Amino acid sequence: MTLAVYGKGGIGKSTTSCNISTALAKRGKKVLQIGCDPKHDSTFTLTGFLIPTIIDTLQEKDFHYEDIWPEDVIYKGYAGVDCVEAGGPPAGAGCGGYVVGETVKLLKELNAFDEYDVILFDVLGDVVCGGFAAPLNYADYCLIVTDNGFDALFAANRIAASVREKARTHSLRLAGLIGNRTSKRDLIDKYIEAVPMPVLEILPLIEDIRVSRVKGKTLFEMAESDPSLEYVCDYYLNIADQILSQPEGVVPKDAQDRDLFSLLSDFYLNPAQPANQAKELDLMMV
Repeated sequence: MTLAVYGKGGIGKSTTSCNISTALAKRGKKVLQIGCDPKHDSTFTLTGFLIPTIIDTLQEKDFHYEDIWPEDVIYKGYAGVDCVEAGGPPAGAGCGGYVVGETVKLLKELNAFDEYDVILFDVLGDVVCGGFAAPLNYADYCLIVTDNGFDALFAANRIAASVREKARTHSLRLAGLIGNRTSKRDLIDKYIEAVPMPVLEILPLIEDIRVSRVKGKTLFEMAESDPSLEYVCDYYLNIADQILSQPEGVVPKDAQDRDLFSLLSDFYLNPAQPANQAKELDLMMV
């Protein structure tokens, strides 16, 4: 099974991805996480350091694939999750999709894809151009990380459009949304009324999730010394269990940008009145 995790930049995709990978490993699966971001920090909370990238390794070997061994590019992370960082082109030059393609090509040369139960692509930001949409070409499921905010749901809608486009050529499905670092889900619910899709989980505002990123540890590793964090791990285990059940998923029908703008802005400009307040107003009118 191959997963591709997308979402607005800075929404917490990498932290979420690392914890989902760990949860899948805890369920007995052999997992490979592939970071697709020039910052090459996707797997930081799994390994505790910035591992060398595939593109750097290829350049060192003058792109002679036959001179590269699995241990040159695959690093062991927490809970036995294997980690790869694709890297990226120099800033302002080259194409991220090319780097993802070279990464997949090399891993296939090494027969790496045949050794894993789950492969998870953690993909750069919310700008889903043709290049960074490339992991969707290899994925069975897309997962979108969002919060309860305007910008993140706009990004989610763009990603949904990419899933719809890629689903024309292979059996890609959107597994669902993951709400991250949010105390509410009312705007998320408003969005999925217009664009029906599953919600896999809503993670509340938990400071330890942010701290885990700084510490370079997954929540599962932190919970080993602080059992009070085990309840946070349960959120990720729930996501993993839903994925392993091989859900039907959806091919989303994304909203048009103008329609979505009106829908989400109206939510802010004309908030629904609480029922008791509306009742009081009615009584005053009588």
